[in-house]
Amino acid sequence: MSVILITGASSGFGALTARALARAGHTVYASMRATTGRNAPAVADAAAFARDNDVDLRTLELDVQSQDSAGAAVAHIVAAHGALDVLIHNAGHMVTGPTEAFTPEEIARVYDINVLGTQRVNRAALPGMRERRHGLVVWIGSSSTRGGTPPYLGPYFAAKAGMDALAVSYAAELARFDIETSIVVPGSFTHGTNHFAHSGRPADEVTVKAYEERYAGLMEQVSQRLAELAPPDADVAEVAAAVVRVVDTPHGKRPFRVHIDPADDGSEVVSVVADRIRAEFLTRIGLDDLLHPHR
Repeated sequence: MSVILITGASSGFGALTARALARAGHTVYASMRATTGRNAPAVADAAAFARDNDVDLRTLELDVQSQDSAGAAVAHIVAAHGALDVLIHNAGHMVTGPTEAFTPEEIARVYDINVLGTQRVNRAALPGMRERRHGLVVWIGSSSTRGGTPPYLGPYFAAKAGMDALAVSYAAELARFDIETSIVVPGSFTHGTNHFAHSGRPADEVTVKAYEERYAGLMEQVSQRLAELAPPDADVAEVAAAVVRVVDTPHGKRPFRVHIDPADDGSEVVSVVADRIRAEFLTRIGLDDLLHPHR
């Protein structure tokens, strides 16, 4: 069984995945910000789940916007277990509204959480994995990276695309350290997570109002139509189950990318082509050994 760290695990995909992995027998650190503040109820819920189900689910303070926090969290795990086996990048923040209405600083914050946050945690966790010549990094992406992209989600979509690009590059750069990469790609789940409910809004109300004159109620229309695309039995827990399957697959045999997209926005079709071209290009330039982890 593995020792696992998952970021952004106070609710949504993160909390569900942490519980599913713990049920599967792993030691899971569900990390989040403000464990003694606004996320104290999430900490209590996780402790109750661990007790009631007799599993090894623990919570841990980790703010992906702080390198010191990431380093302290990883150090805590290594001190307790000797090593970290699996890192799951799940922390993220969604914003909604006309893209022009976001200040550069607001967009930078979205990037800071969704993109730079993964880099901070990688810089804390990867040295140990590289030294051991073993590990798994799982990235929770978004079908918006390559699928249909409705408007009013531009900064979030751009950040998720940036994270996906990092994940693809890291996969090749970690392969010779025998560290495996899997990208799990959820589609638009409009129920079962707090993504839309907790999404940020732009501060520039003047620009928002100008767009509202031409795009009145657009975000509500997008949310409604995304919900209509999904089949009635779409369950956000499918994302957690997919992560468990990835983690439990033998090392070296894990899929590079897995889609869970009940709305079927086309992302999987595009990703199959993009990932094939990546593999063919690396082969053409004599770097096909980077397509799989190895010693």
